[in-house]
Amino acid sequence: MPDAPASPRVRFAPSPTGYLHVGSGHSALANWMFARHTGGTFLIRIEDTDAERNRPELIDSVLEMLRWLGVGWDGEPVHQSDHTARHVEAAEKLFAAGSAYACDCTPEVVKARNEARGGKPGYDGFCRDRGLEPGPGRALRFRTPDEGTTGWHDLVRGEVSFENADLEDFVLVRSTGAPVFLLANAVDDADMAITHVIRGEDHVNGTPKYLLIQRALGAVEPQAFAHMPLLVNEQRKKLSKRRDDVSMADYRDRGFLPEAMVNYLALLGWGPPDGVEVRPIGEIVDLYRLEDVNPSPAFFDPKKLSHVNGEWIRRLDPEDFIARAIPFLPAVDGAVDALRALAPLVQERVRTLDEVAGMIEFLHVDEPTMDEASWEKAMVKGKAVTEMLDAAIAELAAAPWEADAIRVAVEAAATTAGLVNAEGRPQLSKAQGPVRVAVSGRSVGPPLFESLEHLGRERTLHRLQVARDRVS
Repeated sequence: MPDAPASPRVRFAPSPTGYLHVGSGHSALANWMFARHTGGTFLIRIEDTDAERNRPELIDSVLEMLRWLGVGWDGEPVHQSDHTARHVEAAEKLFAAGSAYACDCTPEVVKARNEARGGKPGYDGFCRDRGLEPGPGRALRFRTPDEGTTGWHDLVRGEVSFENADLEDFVLVRSTGAPVFLLANAVDDADMAITHVIRGEDHVNGTPKYLLIQRALGAVEPQAFAHMPLLVNEQRKKLSKRRDDVSMADYRDRGFLPEAMVNYLALLGWGPPDGVEVRPIGEIVDLYRLEDVNPSPAFFDPKKLSHVNGEWIRRLDPEDFIARAIPFLPAVDGAVDALRALAPLVQERVRTLDEVAGMIEFLHVDEPTMDEASWEKAMVKGKAVTEMLDAAIAELAAAPWEADAIRVAVEAAATTAGLVNAEGRPQLSKAQGPVRVAVSGRSVGPPLFESLEHLGRERTLHRLQVARDRVS
């Protein structure tokens, strides 16, 4: 096994049994940021030893999402399954040294013995001294020490240790002859000269076993570990792929920017010392230290992610914003033209790119899609609605058709309809509601007067009249 390298070497180890979710993305990003901050090497190792569950297309998806995030790796990805012979060799070495033994106990038998004696769950060491030879139907178990502790310094959690007496004799090779992940992981990290193991908190309990294997093999251990905080939802429960919205690809497809996603993921459990959270990833890499990561569970807040994404959308060059938004528009005539006409105004209001299409739809369709909640609020519960619509139709029929003049016309209509404050000034906030819903079908959208200018007089008056008739 190689000597310790001069510069840090870290790895991210995805499995071809699942997609890249925010938890694994967070772990990958932490490894990548540490490597880039320290001038080290960031490697990808695909944990594909579970042949029955492997789906190679999922690894392609994981790598695609890492590229989307801008998390590039050094060298070619390594497949763990290519090193099975090394894993078997290590297991044989451990058996020959007396650090492992053969076991023919099935899970059902182990469970029955535990229930019969009323002991704690887990393996009871039944085969430790039976002298069985490895063979078909027999697993290979590691002989954990009876005394002492196994521990390490964790860059995130400080000093961590486990009593060896509390560790069961764990399986190294299944009864099928397949090495387990724990053995493969320990051997591959040593062979790849990994200096820093950065992974999720859920791996803490496996780390003493990992270290016992490496020490029994005489391997050079990693210089440090960093177990990142658990990501939780609003109920403080661990994020679940079955329950929570965690797919990285889903966030991409809903119009989240990669700049925003890596920015937000970096903030989970960590904060910049100057308090500036929304910033380029290059600046975050310069500031990032694993020692500053908080070990407490980190709340993955979709609302804050949306806020960060909105901030990044507003930082885009207008032409870049248009280019990124176009894939989220329907492939119909007028959609791109509508976006280009109001791009700076839309850019100031959306939080995700998939909101763009709905915000400008009314500009390129014959009739707007009516949001009934908006109708209820503006047309049913609104004040002086019929008077406002009648006055708006009259004023806009004669007004010059540009944004400032349209605003003056709507203000005049508000005065006519009696929507004024105590000083007799028009209340635009109340007056715009019925007009906006009539022409766009929604209560929220780009600035009204610029929108009407682009929509045109004829279509504006037609939609106002349709809404007036419906109110009647």
